[in-house]
Amino acid sequence: MTIFDELKARGLLAQLTDEEEIKELINNGKATFYIGFDPTADSLHVGHFMALCLMKRLQMAGNKPIALIGGGTAMIGDPSGRSDMRQMMTKETIAHNVECFKKQMSRFVDFSEGKALLVNNADWLLDLNYVELLRDIGPHFSVNRMLTAECYKQRMEKGLSFLEFNYMIMQSYDFLALYEKYGCNMQFGGDDQWSNMLGGTELIRRKLGKDAYAMTITLLLNSEGNKMGKTQKGAVWLDAEKTSPFEFYQYWRNVADADVLKCIKMLTFLPLEEIEKMESWEGSELNAAKEILAFELTKLVHGEEEAAKAQESARALFAGGGSLENMPVSELTGEDFTDGRIDLISVLVKAGLNPSRSEARRAIEQGGVTVNEEKITDIKKEFAKEDFGDGMIVRRGKKNYKKVVVK
Repeated sequence: MTIFDELKARGLLAQLTDEEEIKELINNGKATFYIGFDPTADSLHVGHFMALCLMKRLQMAGNKPIALIGGGTAMIGDPSGRSDMRQMMTKETIAHNVECFKKQMSRFVDFSEGKALLVNNADWLLDLNYVELLRDIGPHFSVNRMLTAECYKQRMEKGLSFLEFNYMIMQSYDFLALYEKYGCNMQFGGDDQWSNMLGGTELIRRKLGKDAYAMTITLLLNSEGNKMGKTQKGAVWLDAEKTSPFEFYQYWRNVADADVLKCIKMLTFLPLEEIEKMESWEGSELNAAKEILAFELTKLVHGEEEAAKAQESARALFAGGGSLENMPVSELTGEDFTDGRIDLISVLVKAGLNPSRSEARRAIEQGGVTVNEEKITDIKKEFAKEDFGDGMIVRRGKKNYKKVVVK
């Protein structure tokens, strides 16, 4: 099976501008392709996972990835999928986030000499002369056509700033710059990026002539992948300091039954033949598939040792065996106790299992809280310091656990 056929079989490809040319390039290791990442936080999250895995797959097949960090475009913000304008970030914040991205991407992509590039579009966007840009690039864009793009249409009623209107031009200019500087002949992005990506392809062809070629491919579920990165507590980060390996494992261990095989196909590097055997799995077998998914992705992000620890702790919770020592820990201090006692509502809030006392109270009343596997519905329940022993296992709902200890 060729790499192109594998990408299709895994459900990764959606829209393509020239399927035969794209197939020829990536199957023969001739693609120099880029994927853009706007550094809007100091860590990547699971919404970026599909793009990172795709870069790894194509690099393994001999193609050359370019990870484009949007240090320049982040100063404007992409209006795609948003109902309001992004908060403006300082240059210092963007620079810090860029450094964090570089470190995390290296787990997926080999950036050794000649194998891949990591570049920042601030290097060319921030030095552009406005009038020169208008004269050089402006004639190649139709405002009427830009306004038909979905990313702009959905903002027209609430208001679209001129600042954000320029985002498509800047992203298109990125592709032109990468084409001219590094011979980049292909771009990948989420299905919500299609209009912006076509703008770059057309800019290259209009500005450099018909002999210049550039391809675009969108990832089928990249926009859905961004949703996958969101939970009740916020994003599921790839940074272990923000989302522990255990919490990362648990996130994937608890995906919906309908999504588990889709995620295994798209995000793991297990052979398709092995995955196809799982398609008939039902019931408890699906739980085994979820364990496989969670282990493989945790291993990819945090390493095999951390994945094994997370799996052992998860099995201890679900099956009553194994070790709990690798479970996320929340510490209480003497100051958290009043006359040597603390109420359950305070425990839930201080452990980060509920954001507020009112939500913690509601969770208890609705029967969604257990302590050491015992359901507690009394909102006045209190504990003494000695009740915590070597650690008290507090659970809110089915997916949120903490081992609470007294320091």
